[in-house]
Amino acid sequence: MSKKALLIIDYTNDFVHSKGSLTCGKPGQDIEDEIISLAENFLDKDDYVILPTDCHNADDPFHPETKLFPPHNIINSWGREFYGKLAVWYKQHSTDKHVYFFDKNRYSSFANTNLENYLRSHNVSELHLTGVCTDICVLHTAVDAYNKNFNLCVHKNATASFDPTGHRWALNHFKNCLGAKIV
Repeated sequence: MSKKALLIIDYTNDFVHSKGSLTCGKPGQDIEDEIISLAENFLDKDDYVILPTDCHNADDPFHPETKLFPPHNIINSWGREFYGKLAVWYKQHSTDKHVYFFDKNRYSSFANTNLENYLRSHNVSELHLTGVCTDICVLHTAVDAYNKNFNLCVHKNATASFDPTGHRWALNHFKNCLGAKIV
């Protein structure tokens, strides 16, 4: 039987907290309750909750983001910790066999990770995307998922960006170019 997975992408202090180094601020904070509700719902249905989380080394001269953005999600930093209620939720559920956390070092949750192997080995065919930023990491993850033939659903009330225009554009792109269901 085919399963579903909820991806909560990069929901960390650096991307969401008001003092985060690359924060989307209030739009990211406003989706917190929806993300937690979805996570609970997925576990209740015996589906998967996956937390691909951006991970960087300080001042890495070889990483392309070093030239584009201020330092963020540095290993072992406050900024890389899950934001708010997700930190509490993860602490309560981290040992659940349906919860999977992993580091990622590129925009896409598939790049340089074993995400596809994990999904295939757990018979997951439908991905539900949430998190930040809609027009960066969520977008790149969605494109890769589409190219790997996963069915996509994007939760517009559980995604956010620091760029409202980029957020709207990405939601349109998910629907019109990737065939994603927008809910």
